[in-house]
Order: sequence, then C-alpha cells, then structure tokens
Amino acid sequence: MVMTSLLASGAHADTFAYVGNADSNDISVFRIEPASGKAEAVQTVALPGVDKPGSSTPLALSPDHAVLFAGVRAQPYTVLSFAIDAKSGRLTYRGSGPLADSMANIATDRTGKFLFSASYGGNKVALNPIGADGIVQAPTDVIPTGLNAHAFLPSPDNHFVFATNLGSDQILSFRFDAAAGTLTPNDPAAIKVAEKNGPRHFVFHPNGKFVYLVNELSANLLVFSYDAAQGTWQQIQQASALPPGPDDKPFDGKPWAADIHLTPDGRFLYASERTSSTIAAFKVDGESGKITPLGSVPTEKQPRGFAIDPSGHVLAALGELSNAMSVYTIDQASGALKLLQSYPVGKKPNWVEFASFP
Repeated sequence: MVMTSLLASGAHADTFAYVGNADSNDISVFRIEPASGKAEAVQTVALPGVDKPGSSTPLALSPDHAVLFAGVRAQPYTVLSFAIDAKSGRLTYRGSGPLADSMANIATDRTGKFLFSASYGGNKVALNPIGADGIVQAPTDVIPTGLNAHAFLPSPDNHFVFATNLGSDQILSFRFDAAAGTLTPNDPAAIKVAEKNGPRHFVFHPNGKFVYLVNELSANLLVFSYDAAQGTWQQIQQASALPPGPDDKPFDGKPWAADIHLTPDGRFLYASERTSSTIAAFKVDGESGKITPLGSVPTEKQPRGFAIDPSGHVLAALGELSNAMSVYTIDQASGALKLLQSYPVGKKPNWVEFASFP
C-alpha cells in the first residue's frame, strides 16, 4: 500500500468522501481536493447500536448533501441518519428508522422526502418516508419482486422508479407519485434482459435520454434509450467490463461485475469488475448514447464500490479485501484514470459517496 503525506495546507475543504465499512461497522470520512485528488482522513464514525457485521453498508445522500444515510444489514434492520457539517465534513448521528429487510441498496427520491431500498435476499423493495428531521420513518410500501432485488432508483424527473432483479434478469418499472408517496406498476411492468446477465446497478445519462446497466454475472454493460414520458427502456448496445486476459487473450475467469458510474458531464463511463480487480473505462457519445471502450486499469482487490466526485475530476475505488481506497484523477480530455494514492479505511469497505458544498 502506498502511503505519502496527506493533504497540503491551503486545500479546498468543500468535497468529502464517505466510506461504508461492513466488518468494522463504521464510516471513514475523507476531505478530497478535486483539483489534485489529494485526500485527508477527517473522521471515523462508529455505527451506533450496531455490533454485528453485515454483508455490506449501503450509503445514500440527501439531495442537498445535508444528511448521510447508512443501511444496517444485521438485525434489527435499520437505517441510520447522520448530519453532515458543510465546513468540516464531519458526521453527527441524528437517529435511526426501520428497514423492511436486509437492504443491499438505499437511495432517496429527488425531493429527499422518501427512501427507496432493495433487498437481495428478501426479494423485495420498499418505500420509507423521511421526516423533516432527516430520520427515516417506518416503511409505507413493501413490494415483492423477482429474485434478488439489487437497486431501486428514481428516474431523473422523479416520476418513475426502477428495481433491478439480479436473479430474474429483469428491471421492474413503477410509476411514482412523490406528492402522495405511492408506487404503482408501470406498463410494461418489467424490462427483460438476456438470461444469466444478472442486472445489478444502473445510471442515467445527465441528458435523461439513456440508461447504462452493469450486469453482475456476465459483466455486460447494456445501453438503453430512455423514454421519459413513458418510463420505458429500449436496448441499443452491449459492451463488456471484462479486461483482456494474459497476452491479450480472452478473459477466462468468472465474471463478477459490481458498480457503474458516469462523470457528471456524461462524457465518460466506468464500471468495476471484482474477479480481475479492475475498472473499465468508456467514452460516451451524448447524441447516440453509445459507448466506446478505453481500456481497464487495476485497482483495489475486489472493488465492490466506487464513486466519482461532483466535479468529475476524482474517482475513488474501494477494495473489500484490501481494506483500502484508491484515489484516481480523471483526465478531462481522454477519460484516463491516473492512480494517485491508496488510503487505509475500515474493514470490508464496499460503498463510497461524495458530498460537495460551495
């Protein structure tokens, strides 16, 4: 692990990274300087009342970056709320609310008034109101899904919510009424992908016209055109997050893709693959939505989660088996990743969120 001096004096203090560590039941907080990618450890926060490790620690931010939510995947299943100090980035515990099951993924709606969650083992998704104090209230809607619900995320306009079902090779589609806090099946109610793909995580292009889906079991990246009026997806391209094998031979390991993110300007796309411990990069055509491979780079061992800061200059990747976070700068012309440094975090890190303030 490479360790050098931390953040130099005079750095900007407006961007912070929050790392969820499943085995140590805590959150590592870093200050990040977007221009240089330099990082400084700020705080380690224990998860109050949690004494058993869960399989992961999913995190989510409120839209205004004032609150960080952390899902607890050990019984009793709860979601913890932390207030974020905009100047220091430090977290202060506010309280907790119940989750419907062990949730692999949590996310707020675009208003910040509701929390969406997906249960991989429980084959369900749920909707919880969020109180004015930032504390999550009891679920008001729990919906059975196909096998292995993995992500439950809103559309850019907040009119639809989509749930990946990894074990059923489908994405469920719901209409969402944010005023009433209700979910109803869309028509069609499901978007099917080819068998044994295992849809996991997805992201919308900033222009709202395209969706990018990473499939865990095949490491295929599927590109869809998106009809915002109807909430429908239409596949237009398939690519792969797998790196080449030795001597440029085909990859011969078992695919195990994990995460996917776009730069905020939508020009570059990245996906992590855990078997090879790599991050694949792609150039995105904003007009057609299609992607062009740029190659892969090695990263932390078993990179389950990574994130891109709001400026689009820094990517942080976590290694579940290395207990470390690698920080890269993103070349603004080519999309190439340049490794800056690896930082120790807690045990079994799996999720990272960036928050920025003026």
